[in-house]
Amino acid sequence: MTRSLSIAAARNVLATSADEPLLIAIEILHAELEVPARFVNDTSDIEIEGNKFFACRFDLTLPDDQDEQVPEARLEVDNIGRELTQWLERSQGGKGAKCRTLMVLRSNPGNLEFDMTMDLAGLEISNLRVNGSLGFKNTLMQSAVTVRYDPSTAPGVF
Repeated sequence: MTRSLSIAAARNVLATSADEPLLIAIEILHAELEVPARFVNDTSDIEIEGNKFFACRFDLTLPDDQDEQVPEARLEVDNIGRELTQWLERSQGGKGAKCRTLMVLRSNPGNLEFDMTMDLAGLEISNLRVNGSLGFKNTLMQSAVTVRYDPSTAPGVF
């Protein structure tokens, strides 16, 4: 699937000194969260798709391209307030969480320049940061059946 930026966003990505940088916003989704946790990596809040995204510093590390491993991105969010900590405690470490990553221009937040939802796993919390890995489940390496017949499961057959 090809992704194309608007003319204004493409101009800002290619500029050495952009008039208006692309804002990165994340939305953490989980069944235990009544309202998804929404953050924008900026100094002021923004409204995207009718939802308020709170200004909060976070680091999003893109996946590397290593042979024989599933690409994995990293997300580190500042631990502000008690909402994330309480949610992690209630949801047994956020198992089953998803993270939606959005890119928008502040002048036109209704136009999503980028939108991708990935699995959020391996969440760790400290006094300063909440860390987790972003990626997709490796469905190609999963077994197609629950029990397979091989020498270890059915030694009498072989």
